[in-house]
Amino acid sequence: MQEKMCESCGMPMGETDEMYGTEANGTKSTDYCGNCYDQGAFTNPAATLEEMIKIVADVMVKEFGFEPQDALEQCNVGLPTLKRWRA
Repeated sequence: MQEKMCESCGMPMGETDEMYGTEANGTKSTDYCGNCYDQGAFTNPAATLEEMIKIVADVMVKEFGFEPQDALEQCNVGLPTLKRWRA
């Protein structure tokens, strides 16, 4: 079974609900991580897909050791398919 990923940034959210964001009523979001979504709203509502690609690619390089070009390529392919960014 594939691990659940945030539908905004693509971050793996693990098997427990500690990484999940919250809805306005305090329940855990089923789609978004706590970095992207809190109390029923996006934490950075004005972010564009292009901005999110840069943010996520930077995290991939700094925290996970990806090569910059590889990180950008993966983000350019993966992020547009996520719920938040689909047209």
